[in-house]
Amino acid sequence: MFNDAARQQAFESFSQDVCGNAFGRRCEFLETAAAEEKIADDEQGPAIAKNVQRMRHRTGRTPRRKASFRDLISTGHRHNGTVPHSSLAIYALALWFGLVFFLGAQGAFVTNPGSPPLPIFLGLAIPLSLFLAAYFGSSPFRDFILGADLRFVAAMQAWRWAGGQFFWLYAWSVLPGLFAFPAGFGDMAIGFSAPWIVLGLARNPLFAASRRFVIWNILGIVDFVVAVSMGVLSSGLFHGINGLNGNVTTSAMNRLPLVIIPAFAVPLFTMLHLTALFQARRLARSGKSISLR
Repeated sequence: MFNDAARQQAFESFSQDVCGNAFGRRCEFLETAAAEEKIADDEQGPAIAKNVQRMRHRTGRTPRRKASFRDLISTGHRHNGTVPHSSLAIYALALWFGLVFFLGAQGAFVTNPGSPPLPIFLGLAIPLSLFLAAYFGSSPFRDFILGADLRFVAAMQAWRWAGGQFFWLYAWSVLPGLFAFPAGFGDMAIGFSAPWIVLGLARNPLFAASRRFVIWNILGIVDFVVAVSMGVLSSGLFHGINGLNGNVTTSAMNRLPLVIIPAFAVPLFTMLHLTALFQARRLARSGKSISLR
């Protein structure tokens, strides 16, 4: 009986030390399993750390940076309280397009004959200024731009093959040749060459740091600079040039539907070129591969 009493007292003491209630054995079992799992995790720790390090080298960003950006764009009960970056971009583009269309329908971009096309200039300059200000002033936005899929960015430029429409507008005396030919040939050159750029990126992500890729994007921006310059010269502001164009001006670009081109399409495609150049510069400096998700 003494042994039984001693065993009973030891058992009660042991149960109280482990959990302090009637479920002592279960708690002991759970704590033992947790300890074994911790040991297994410790043994796998170096491998997990190495994998995380590899992911950081691939993407050039840390999980903490991603989480902070998701927190900044949180808008409530949507996919765990976050909105995908691509969805935000689509919403912003839709709002921008709607604003341009509304202003164009109201004639906000129309100027008097012989007046500088200031509304068109503002429609082009304001979005680009906001884009550059956000890139250099906002880390989350900069991370979003540097994480964009360059294959998609380059593929979007293929739409510029539609610049051939300027030739038809010239044939119908809607636009002057001084503007239509440089703008049309430049857009078509970028648009038709875009698939080869996408193919180069698909074969080797390091193609984004090549001179060919950088020059292609610079030429795409130069095409817009030339087109806008020729558009201003052909706007009727300079009477001598207006006579050479047969009194045909670029006034049609101030009205719908053509106003969508200088006030929306041109700044949008310029942003895509800048996105590609920003990523190319980062890749050239770091020597790492770009994530092409």
